[in-house]
Amino acid sequence: MSKKDQQMREYIATEAARLMVEHGIKSYYQAKRKAATVLGAADTRNLPTNQEIEQAVGAYLRLFKSDSQPATLEKLRQIALEAMDFFHRFNPHLVGPVLSGLASEHSDINLHLFAETEEEVALFLTEAGIPFQLKSRQLSFSPKMLQSLPVFRFVAGEVTVELTVFPPRGIRHAPLSPIDGKPMCRADRKEVQSLLEAETPL
Repeated sequence: MSKKDQQMREYIATEAARLMVEHGIKSYYQAKRKAATVLGAADTRNLPTNQEIEQAVGAYLRLFKSDSQPATLEKLRQIALEAMDFFHRFNPHLVGPVLSGLASEHSDINLHLFAETEEEVALFLTEAGIPFQLKSRQLSFSPKMLQSLPVFRFVAGEVTVELTVFPPRGIRHAPLSPIDGKPMCRADRKEVQSLLEAETPL
């Protein structure tokens, strides 16, 4: 790769990070394609990897959001903890930007729940009077194995919460991260509580 191509790749990663943080774009692919178009490189084949964009998101947050992001992250983790308490019967685990620390004001709270059927979760939400949307998401469990899982979305205050429902045995095998291809990091309630306590000054 030429020096010029590498430089453009870095520019695209930085612009994609800005779009994700400032405009709430969730898809790495969508962010990098839009960034390439904005920078006049729509036909480039040297798009940054998801991992490079995640690194750029971290750099962007440190550079432009250092005053507000820690408080935003703490608030989101606190809401996540409350949601985990609410869904405790489904053994909730936190994943995504709120866990990794790369969350912004547009970030959703992503929880993995474990239940025999998706209907259990639907009934629980209905009985609690929580309006929700149901969709499905394809997750990868190996380079050649995709599985479609139900996802419930609802709004808690100003924050969107996404619940991906796995069968009980799914606790043993996390899906692969779209960022680095490794099993997703998951945190249970105790681990999220520890993160919050570490952020709170004495």
